[in-house]
Amino acid sequence: MSEHNGAMRAIVKPDRSPGLKMVEAPIPQPGPRDALIRVTATSICGTDMHIFRWDPWAQSRINPPVIVGHEFCGHVVEVGEKVTEVKVGDFVSAESHIVCHACRMCRTGRGHLCQNTQIIGVDRDGCWADYIVMPAENLWPNPPDMSPEVASLQENFGNAVHTAFATDLTARKVLVTGCGPVGLMTIMVAKAAGARTIYATDISNYRLRMARDMGADVAINVSEQDAFSIIWEDTGGDGVDVLLEMSGAPQAIDLGFRVLRPGGEAALLGLAPSAIPFDVNNHVVFKGATVYGIVGRELWGTWYRMRGLLSSGLVDLTKVVTHRFSLDEYEKALRVMHSGQSGKVVMFTE
Repeated sequence: MSEHNGAMRAIVKPDRSPGLKMVEAPIPQPGPRDALIRVTATSICGTDMHIFRWDPWAQSRINPPVIVGHEFCGHVVEVGEKVTEVKVGDFVSAESHIVCHACRMCRTGRGHLCQNTQIIGVDRDGCWADYIVMPAENLWPNPPDMSPEVASLQENFGNAVHTAFATDLTARKVLVTGCGPVGLMTIMVAKAAGARTIYATDISNYRLRMARDMGADVAINVSEQDAFSIIWEDTGGDGVDVLLEMSGAPQAIDLGFRVLRPGGEAALLGLAPSAIPFDVNNHVVFKGATVYGIVGRELWGTWYRMRGLLSSGLVDLTKVVTHRFSLDEYEKALRVMHSGQSGKVVMFTE
């Protein structure tokens, strides 16, 4: 029987409509292979904004009521009797994709494509709460002195690392479309990977200024400038070698493929709001382009690469965090994230 009983704060999607609500919920109980974590910090992701706004993707995927949130760090306070991976007191982050280990993808070393994946905060209760139960195998022990805000970002940072390392960026011209937090982190990874020139596009001058700070050589506001002409001229009519698409905006996807050189490579992470028109003939077929769809993080290769980038100092995630709130201030935190006038927004439980 667990010694951690009682109630906790939790932010839920209560019904099939826009918005979220803070409620009192029972503290979850760990099973034999689970750990109970006291959440220290949790960050806001684009996926959370999809759920908050209740767009078509969220409507097709979320079954309320569910506790939302999937990026966090915290301390293990209880473990099931069969747990060997972590112990009480460990400072951990978590891989949010819980996989089955039995499907074809899992059995061939491609667990990030597991056909039975359950994502916390989407398919099962998430981490915008005081406590969360996770399978112990999904936990990633952190150095005790890692700052909680950086520790909470690692799951999202993994999206940037997975996308950037889909292909070799060394000495290549790279376009990052979308300078939200994951786009900004992708710019830092591309810089660390030795990209020759990094172009960045967005509609927010605030985020484009951040993109320059993260290492973008050319930052373009597509609502004010002709991004195609600028990139085309700057590359001498060659185009870019690699497109890293982080926005999901139909116009950004179109721009990215228009400036991609013949034989170029594109890695797509951004989620479009719904099905979009796309010139597959000219953008992919006649161009001989290679396109990678990026989902989640490779288990656990991406996490080890993240550790290397962070521990070496090649990437400093503190530069991405612009706003900090308490969990009780979640509505204010969501407004800031929605405004586009922010980098990463982190909420603390205490």
